[in-house]
Amino acid sequence: MYQETENQQMIREMIKQFGEKEMIPNRMVWDESQHFPIDLFHKLGKLGLMGVLVPHEYGGSGFGYPDYVTVISEIAKIDGSIGLSLAAHNSLCTGHILQHANEEQKRKYLPKLASGEWIGAWGLTEPNTGSDAVNMRTVAKQEGDYFIIDGAKNFITHGNSGNVAVVIARTGVVRDSHGMTAFIVERGTPGFNKGRKENKLGMRASETTEMIFENCKIHKSQVIGEVGDGFIQSLKVLDGGRISIAALSLGIAKGALQESIKYSKERNQFDKPISSFQGISFKLAEMATKVEAATLVTMQAAHMKQAGKKVSKESAMAKYYASEVAVEVSTEAVQIFGGYGYTKDYPAEKYFRDSKLCTIGEGTSEIQKLVISRELLK
Repeated sequence: MYQETENQQMIREMIKQFGEKEMIPNRMVWDESQHFPIDLFHKLGKLGLMGVLVPHEYGGSGFGYPDYVTVISEIAKIDGSIGLSLAAHNSLCTGHILQHANEEQKRKYLPKLASGEWIGAWGLTEPNTGSDAVNMRTVAKQEGDYFIIDGAKNFITHGNSGNVAVVIARTGVVRDSHGMTAFIVERGTPGFNKGRKENKLGMRASETTEMIFENCKIHKSQVIGEVGDGFIQSLKVLDGGRISIAALSLGIAKGALQESIKYSKERNQFDKPISSFQGISFKLAEMATKVEAATLVTMQAAHMKQAGKKVSKESAMAKYYASEVAVEVSTEAVQIFGGYGYTKDYPAEKYFRDSKLCTIGEGTSEIQKLVISRELLK
């Protein structure tokens, strides 16, 4: 049985108070205008939430993966968009540097990322590849002590606003899993240009854009690890990233359930609260059971990751199940709210819109099934 720790309880209460003051009054304004609230992330940095897994020596909070799941899920319970951006910053850009960079690179970049002074981006996905990442077309050609990067990445969280990005580019032949390399590219580097911003169904306050590279010159000191290790590093980063998206999904599902319970007690029909009708109460029971199951599978993956165990199967299971639960629970939430669930006066429709991304980002549900089945059949 999963038991919340005292530290997780403190995190939850801190985020609740922060969210009531800083997020709830603004979340629909951000959503409607597709505004990425950079100032909010500076504030989250002051709370220690921009470097949750980063050790104290690099300016981070030094928390473990179970605490990290609590952070992301509690933020996402309030606003999925902010949860998504926080997860991408922590697990992808910051996580890649933390796991694979050398000591000099860690000391240079992690304190700025962990404090929230800088916001990070991570570039793997390309317009024509999607899940077929080994077919990437962005190339990095070595010329002496430098690499010249040319190409484009898309669907990148903070692709325009990020101060620094970890970018995976091909340095070998197409489809060679050892033919790609990870680079740290700072904003302002000549040839590193902003691209088109996506107009999205949900998660609208989380910036999603292209990153364009045109004759972008990077010194070899910006290579993370060894040349050719970028894709292998990315797979390891995504193991943790899937736990992030599972936590994000969990938060959205919990938020939708919480609002559904509240509304069902307040909404009267036929002189009774709708919660008294079996058609509604049974929906709530099913939603709550699925949320509980998603919590357990996500926390199992988090504890295994924290213990240093291989989590490819478990993190894929957590991401797959929790993301599907988020969609199911938020769909039922709209149904419980009825006509009001279809309006922007109530939060159900936003949970509904935000949830779908969870089954797509950082590997679709189909890719998770592929990962799980391969692990099972080894």
